[in-house]
Amino acid sequence: MADQRQRPPRRGQGELEALVLSALREADSPASAGWVQERVGGDLAYTTVVTILTRLLAKGAVTRERAGRSFAWTPASDQAGLAAHKMRKVLDSESDREAVLASFVTSLEPDDERLLRELLGRAKGERED
Repeated sequence: MADQRQRPPRRGQGELEALVLSALREADSPASAGWVQERVGGDLAYTTVVTILTRLLAKGAVTRERAGRSFAWTPASDQAGLAAHKMRKVLDSESDREAVLASFVTSLEPDDERLLRELLGRAKGERED
């Protein structure tokens, strides 16, 4: 007879990355993969945590420094910074940047459009200083 135990539902890669980043942000200093594993829960294997950290490193979301025979990990930016990095990466991969930006801007809700205009105005003022 088949094993009747229920496995927990698989989490998506983005969800696991968010969990790992959240744990790293709680650390007072660079953290080991083992420390991250303890914080995200015992159901993730150590090797899975290291794989996620390595993927986040490739995305520029974390940095690492040598700590003995392993590494200590630090978040490179917050969730907003990571989302902005993803947006820039998508924009950089397209040949017609103007069309992509125009499509993005025309799809914004009025409040988001107002906020974007305000942020662009602030950024322009900072560059002029």
